Amino acid sequence: MERFDQMKSKVLTVQEVSSYLRVHPSTIYRMLRRHQLPAFRVGSDWRFTVEAIDKWREHVESGISEPAKNHRPEHHGASK
Repeated sequence: MERFDQMKSKVLTVQEVSSYLRVHPSTIYRMLRRHQLPAFRVGSDWRFTVEAIDKWREHVESGISEPAKNHRPEHHGASK
């Protein structure tokens, strides 16, 4: 159990997270530009925690879509 806890808090590089998710590193960079992955910067390099990636993956796999950042609900009905 101790090793699992260590893995959950492990910090990954772009190359490592691309291997972890089995996608090309360019896909990771594209998702970062679109703010689609939980990540943080150390200098000019991106870093990821396994725990945050796993939570993100669970959210994505659940099929729950995130609301658009600039989405405004449509107003239905007349207002005067």
